[in-house]
Amino acid sequence: MRLLGSGLSGRRFADFLLFGVTSSELALLFVLTPTFTVVDWIYVLQHLLVLGIALTRRPPELKDHSLPSSAAVVIAYAYPYAQVAYLRWSPGDPAWPAGGLVLVTLAAFLSLASLLSLGRRFGVWPAFRGLVTRGPYRLVRHPMYLAYVVADIGYNLQEWNPGTALMVMAGWLSLVFRIHAEERILAQDAEWPPYASMVRYRLIPGIW
Repeated sequence: MRLLGSGLSGRRFADFLLFGVTSSELALLFVLTPTFTVVDWIYVLQHLLVLGIALTRRPPELKDHSLPSSAAVVIAYAYPYAQVAYLRWSPGDPAWPAGGLVLVTLAAFLSLASLLSLGRRFGVWPAFRGLVTRGPYRLVRHPMYLAYVVADIGYNLQEWNPGTALMVMAGWLSLVFRIHAEERILAQDAEWPPYASMVRYRLIPGIW
């Protein structure tokens, strides 16, 4: 893992990249969503919050821009959109649409609560901008990623096929890699050991 100290040029590039990617995601959300529901507006709010964070967050004390971490970030960002594109090419089957909607809604609220707790500490690459222990971070160490997992299950209950299932597995592997990469950096903070002892589970309460 290649750890880098904060630099002004690196910070600007990372912040502009986050702003650009989030703007593109927001545009895609409007293009791909024919009718907006409460869940869709929650995601719009999250994207607007991230745009503000990208312009105001402080540079990280440590960050990991190694090739494996960068690849995991790209996969994590790409696989949800890859599923949408694949389902347009090869339509899937509904499994439990009503249950899927419930899970997607819960995931949207958990994701928003996690983002509000992180505030300007939010980032994409593994980095250290301070330890967050409030809100959903009292339940698991990575509630944002838990929201992604719950949303993936929900969307696939609404419509799935073997291709989307494989993409979800690839996405989850990238999330597990990011969790380990982030915790390697967070472990260098003196507040991490007591927090990790208090919040034992990384992703799924009672399991892992």
